[in-house]
Amino acid sequence: MDFDVLILGCGPAGLQAGIHAARKKVKVGIVGHPDRSAINKAHVENYFGVEGKVDGEKLLATGIQQAEKFGAKIVRSDVVGSGRDGELFVLTTESDEVLKAKSLIMAMGVSRAKLNVEGEKEFLGKGVSYCTSCDCGFFRGKKVAIVGNESTAASSAMLMTEYASAVYWVTNETKVAEPLMDKVRKTSVRIVASWPAKIAGKEVVQGLVLADGNRLEVEGVFIELGAKGAIDLAFDLGVVPQPDGSIKVNEKMETEAPGLFACGDVTGEPWQLARAVGQGCIAGNNAAKFVKKEVY
Repeated sequence: MDFDVLILGCGPAGLQAGIHAARKKVKVGIVGHPDRSAINKAHVENYFGVEGKVDGEKLLATGIQQAEKFGAKIVRSDVVGSGRDGELFVLTTESDEVLKAKSLIMAMGVSRAKLNVEGEKEFLGKGVSYCTSCDCGFFRGKKVAIVGNESTAASSAMLMTEYASAVYWVTNETKVAEPLMDKVRKTSVRIVASWPAKIAGKEVVQGLVLADGNRLEVEGVFIELGAKGAIDLAFDLGVVPQPDGSIKVNEKMETEAPGLFACGDVTGEPWQLARAVGQGCIAGNNAAKFVKKEVY
């Protein structure tokens, strides 16, 4: 499916970018699961013009209606792969759908989800990682576990089969589209229906204790909760994230790659709705102007 502007993320930043890009009469696609946005289960009470508490889920629903009214298409799927084909950006979804666009906006927020189990903090950087594509090379020939229920865990597990001697995918409720699951089943990934209770080791990771009492003898634990993150996608697109994992942009919301913009939490703190919406406005306008070859 071809678009002029593709937006990764169905949160406030992504939807605002979609509204402003679509208003400039370009073909816009917004990719992601709105119900997995950080604001979906939250309330807003410090936003201009909003009196009292407003339900985040309601705000998202209204934002989706606005974006669709102006012509944007919502693609409710996770992105599992990204790259370039000449001047076009190419995304692959968990449903094996290929999306192409002349401009791309990264607005997927940041993943702050932790397992909150013993050993997670102690062994960070000593066998525990939150970015498979960043650290896969350090685990050549070793046994590893991938933890998570969604598409990023599935794709990470497949990636690690190219490096590790054994790959366990620990999941207690898979939320992955069937085409992606079929791909996983055709690999050497061992699916373990359980959830971590403790990451064990001395100076480095030596095992993963599961909630059912079993233990996996592994040297690496990759925690991949949620959809594919900004760091992974940035590397795929040739952009190097900042040390804190954020994406560097200028005042026009441009990254270092032509045609690639970013907005919202993915660009760093403060993680506030007002900032995300403002940046989304700028990114959406400028991405549309980039496509139409207008000065911005």
